[in-house]
This record gives sequence, C-alpha cells and structure tokens, in this order.
Amino acid sequence: GRCRGVKLVGVVHEFNFMGGSLGIAAGEAIIKAFERAISEKCPLVIFPASGGARMQEGILSLMQLPRTTVMVQELRAHKLPYIVVLTNPTTGGVTASYAMLGDFHIAEPKAQIGFAGTRVIEQTIREKLPEGFQRAEYLQDHGMVDLVVHRHQMRDTISRVARILMKSAELPGSNSGALVPISVE
Repeated sequence: GRCRGVKLVGVVHEFNFMGGSLGIAAGEAIIKAFERAISEKCPLVIFPASGGARMQEGILSLMQLPRTTVMVQELRAHKLPYIVVLTNPTTGGVTASYAMLGDFHIAEPKAQIGFAGTRVIEQTIREKLPEGFQRAEYLQDHGMVDLVVHRHQMRDTISRVARILMKSAELPGSNSGALVPISVE
C-alpha cells in the first residue's frame, strides 16, 4: 500500500484474536510481508499488539521468533527500512524478536512494552520497579523508543520517517511537511 504517497508493506497484529499471539500462520504471514517488502523494494511497517508466542502451538510457535528475526536481517541486507509501531500491549516473545529490532521505533502513548509483566519482574528481583516502567514514555526516556506518537499523527509520522530512511525526503524548504535537517551555526 501507500502512506501519504510512500509505498510500503504493512503488518498489523490483531490483539482481539487470541491476544495477538504469534503462531505458525501469523509467523508465515509476517515472513511473507518481509519477502514482499524485499521484492517491492520498499519499507516494512509492523504494528505489533501481542502477548507473545501462541503457547497452544508449542515449540512450533516459538520457532516463529527466530524465523522472523532472520527476515529482519534479510530486509537489512537489502538496505530497506524496518519501522516498528509499538501498540498496547507489545509483550512476550514478540519483544524478544522482531518488535524490538526495527530501524526506527514509534510507540503509541502509554503503550505497555516489555518481555515479562511488571509483577513477574518484581517478584523475581524482589524490588519495586520505577513508576511507568514498561510504558512507551519511559522507554523513550531510556533510549528504547525513538518517538511516542498519537494515532492521529501516525500516518504523517510514518511517511516522514519512511522518506528519510529511504533517502527520498524532499529538499529542505519545501512545504511537504518532510522532516528536514537544521543547520547549527
């Protein structure tokens, strides 16, 4: 498809279906999306919303984690951008693989992003975690997320980031709304 004129391939998890869990079919669909982005020579944008691997499928669901990670590397080998839009929640094995390997990470405000839940971590380390831990804003403050953007600005943000990463941003001074470098004197 296209986003504000920028050609891209998009993948969206559906959290309302089995918690957006990653199983065999979902893994295969994600791999096909990477292959399509490579064949079309365009960015891949993924919107994970997941509780992790689909445990009902056993080890075969866990195999999707390295398979999708390999495809991230394949996209990189073709010098194509990989943009991840972290939605609420993005947790479990998905964060241990393709969700945190993007060239650029955008998160929705207050999205919960992490591997294990806060309670599990606190019980494991026997310490209280900082306020807002595993939330988009906390992760941005600590360098894990590049931007926190409301859905209303998502199309403009994705198209600008994709243009920059594809090295096709319009020249500075144009009124296209593209992000442009600022010279410092």
